[in-house]
Amino acid sequence: MDFFSAAGGHVWSLLSYLVPFLFVLGLVVFVHEMGHYLVGRWCGVGVDAFALGFGPKLFGWHDKRGTEWKLCAIPLGGYVKFKGDLNGASVPDNELIDSFSEADRKDAFQFKPVWQRAAIVAAGPIANFVLALVIFSATFMFIGRYVIDPVVDQVSPGSPAAVAGIQSGDRIISIDGEAIDSFEAIRRGISTANNGPVVIEVARQGRVHAVKAEPQVVEQKTSLGIVRSRVLGISSSSLPEHHRLMKYGFVDSLELSGGQIVGLIKQSVNYLGGLVRGREKADQLSGPIRIAQVSGKVAESGIVSLLSLAALLSISIGFINLMPIPLLDGGHLMFYAFEAAFGRPLNRRAQEMLFRFGLTLVLALMAFSVVNDIVQITKG
Repeated sequence: MDFFSAAGGHVWSLLSYLVPFLFVLGLVVFVHEMGHYLVGRWCGVGVDAFALGFGPKLFGWHDKRGTEWKLCAIPLGGYVKFKGDLNGASVPDNELIDSFSEADRKDAFQFKPVWQRAAIVAAGPIANFVLALVIFSATFMFIGRYVIDPVVDQVSPGSPAAVAGIQSGDRIISIDGEAIDSFEAIRRGISTANNGPVVIEVARQGRVHAVKAEPQVVEQKTSLGIVRSRVLGISSSSLPEHHRLMKYGFVDSLELSGGQIVGLIKQSVNYLGGLVRGREKADQLSGPIRIAQVSGKVAESGIVSLLSLAALLSISIGFINLMPIPLLDGGHLMFYAFEAAFGRPLNRRAQEMLFRFGLTLVLALMAFSVVNDIVQITKG
């Protein structure tokens, strides 16, 4: 009896992580691929397949246009295979393309104008950003945002804030010229600022003072492992008058959501820049194992929290796909930029070599992220 109880407990634990993970990743991937699909259809391109997941097909069907819609066994992505593609990564099937008749070429992806191909490729990441915008905006409109005023309560002795002369009771109004309207915005402003000192404007006794502080990098243990962040060494006010739940109108919600998305993209750019310069460590890169773990924990807080996680993941996937790596959307856009600039596509041999390089790099990054997940979870 104990054995079956333990086995049942392990199964339930696995499902509690797996189901939220599949929901979050499935939503993000579906929206991404639907972006490609819809713009491809709008441009008159034939679609051979729309797949969620990779590997063996679990089930599927063909629609009246001949597109195969299918769910595959490995739920770590998806693809849209357009007419003329060799695979779901939009690698051209050169042998098939060379055999196309004039009629076949009319709806083949490779024979569309370069601006249409670029629009189709860019539509996936753009759809990811739109999904995040919708989720954030709906949250701000219908649920609201818990806001803590950017008023300093405590200043840690010897901290960057203390060295800069920031005092208890100061209201922070801007960081490097960016307006600050909440305590959370302070954290965001520090994390998105360039490495080095930041200029902080504080309101104190009716006057505005400008100080310069150099945030300190600290390590914090989170559900995603050890995360390094820049801090000033201040805490928020605990007074009730500085805490409130705010709901926003449609326009304000869009503006707030857009700012949040831009801020998260800036953080990603700064992190990658720090990684290249050796100022950041690669152990903050998360793979499917830690994302599944976080999904399970976030799901305990309810569907709103899970959708917020989906929005964050959607931004990350949109951003990563725009990186100029062959095989990713950004790599294809790089090829199309070359074609637009020089009036001809990059030769087939060069494209094939770059696609192989891109595949190797993507597989290496995936393997690294999985190993990194295991190491971080073991440490935790």
